[in-house]
Amino acid sequence: MTPDQRSLAERLLDGDKRALARAITLVEDDRPEGWALVREVYPHTGRAAVVGFTGPPGVGKSTLLGALTKAERARGRTVGVLSIDPSSPFTHGALLGDRIRLTEHFLDPGVFIRSMANRGALGGLSEAALQAALLMDAAGREVVFVETVGVGQAEVDVIDHADTVVLALMPGSGDSIQALKAGVMEIPDIIVVNKADHPLTDTMVREIRGVLSLGSQSGWRVPIVKTQAASGIGIDELVEQLEKHREYIRGEGTLLERRRRNLMNEVVAIASARMRRQLEASIRSDPAVQELLDEVVARRLDPATAATEVLARNARKLEAERDGA
Repeated sequence: MTPDQRSLAERLLDGDKRALARAITLVEDDRPEGWALVREVYPHTGRAAVVGFTGPPGVGKSTLLGALTKAERARGRTVGVLSIDPSSPFTHGALLGDRIRLTEHFLDPGVFIRSMANRGALGGLSEAALQAALLMDAAGREVVFVETVGVGQAEVDVIDHADTVVLALMPGSGDSIQALKAGVMEIPDIIVVNKADHPLTDTMVREIRGVLSLGSQSGWRVPIVKTQAASGIGIDELVEQLEKHREYIRGEGTLLERRRRNLMNEVVAIASARMRRQLEASIRSDPAVQELLDEVVARRLDPATAATEVLARNARKLEAERDGA
């Protein structure tokens, strides 16, 4: 690593916001020096409380994060916020930018806010998301909030990135209850019903309790917190529940267990993404594979058989490269 890169790592570990921003950009762009930086600072991670937020669009997750950030700062804690946005189909960048999120915290040196594109990740989080959270952790952020794209019931891989998972819902949304019935209810540690001044709030809370009653009644009991994030109502109770959950998983010894699972899943996710990119590059440059695809298009070869042959060819190619080395 060059002296400049070592300097970036040192400044990152000292909490320099510009160094942190640069480091996340390097990782998001899949630059080798970014991954080298993560490797250097990784031993200094594991101290931050990582909280993941998910839920359908329109429930006010960003407003909720703004109110939580304000509450955590009032307690003297430093905060990192990572918002995973839908990708632009043209630039693959985040459609929603930092400047329209959490505006009152931009000038606070104790708050670092970053938007990242999900790059089409099916689970709502990009390959680099955990790396960005790790960099925030290394930079001394005591609490890291990760907000996922709320675009459907498949947005569940926030559990692979967080110590505590919060599901945000709002009254009057049929999508919310459908999400619960579809298995998303198994994910959260805390459920927030935001915009709780809605007349259907109590009805929704009863429905959620009914769904929760169908699950396991042992261990951590998932609390339901009613909030009005825009006015700060219920935020102190939510902070209290976040602290209670963290104390619970520490006391039960499951915090390290969760992190082990999360990191193992991240290793598999990064390996899978890199293998996919290698495979796609190999397909584009291999005339024999293009001929196979032509056979599939002509209906003379089925896709599964073609995929098996593509994998076999790629394995033989990698083996030949190793032998040649």
